[in-house]
Amino acid sequence: MARSGNQSATGHSARDYMSDRIEERPVATGIMRWGFVLTWFMRILAILWIMKGLSSWAVILGIWTPIGQFEARSTGYQATVIYFSLIDLIAAVGLWMASTWGGIMWLLAIMSHLILAAFFPGIVSGGLVTVAFFLTLIAVYLGVAWLAAREGQ
Repeated sequence: MARSGNQSATGHSARDYMSDRIEERPVATGIMRWGFVLTWFMRILAILWIMKGLSSWAVILGIWTPIGQFEARSTGYQATVIYFSLIDLIAAVGLWMASTWGGIMWLLAIMSHLILAAFFPGIVSGGLVTVAFFLTLIAVYLGVAWLAAREGQ
């Protein structure tokens, strides 16, 4: 059977890949569908990052700390908390949508946290357990994303 010029070996045409949403890509017929695993891993991360972003807002609004304490902190601390209150929620939305930009924003957010924790431990908490947890999440995300990309070939 002859293929048309714009179809791949799997029989999918180039227009099948126009969306950047992972769950809308064609599904390979294998035992493990890594695209499905990646989508749900991203959604679990989205829930975690929504909680992380909302915890930053709780600090800003004085829910977990006495009112006025946020304003009394250093400008660097305030800027860092505001940065994470925004980027964490933006990354969470992108992760929930299972879009490519969501994974990139999440990697930016998590690497920002790790770098700031290394250089400014007084502003961003970065205990050994937190760093190990974040690095594990990065490794799992990259591994599953790689497997999902190989599955789509």
